[in-house]
Amino acid sequence: MRVQFASQGLAGVDHVRAHAVHRLHFALARFAHRVIRARVRLVDVNGPRGGVDIQCRIQVSGTGIGTVVVTGVAANPYTAIDRTAKRIQRLVARVLDYRINRRGRSARSDGGAARAGRDAARAVLRSEGYLV
Repeated sequence: MRVQFASQGLAGVDHVRAHAVHRLHFALARFAHRVIRARVRLVDVNGPRGGVDIQCRIQVSGTGIGTVVVTGVAANPYTAIDRTAKRIQRLVARVLDYRINRRGRSARSDGGAARAGRDAARAVLRSEGYLV
């Protein structure tokens, strides 16, 4: 996985860059065979005024994923990177799970029995007036 890093309005970028690369490799390690590129962009939205204004935007591209983007805001760049990396990890997992299951492969090994059971339960609840 190739990680591209860009920042705007931040000091001490070398340590932040190393943290971002390490955090992304850790968060996306189990998808290493799918993720081709990750882009991290940090921007100090309010400039020198301070406040909760460090925006982190992570864009991930890969096979079976397409391109997914997550943006997060925090008071310091390390927290912004950590939170956004965690969110991109969950999003990539969700996208891959959706695309695998959508192709007709069942996530369960019960052959659809769970779905039949849920449908039967819903029919009973609907007949008793609990569901509309």
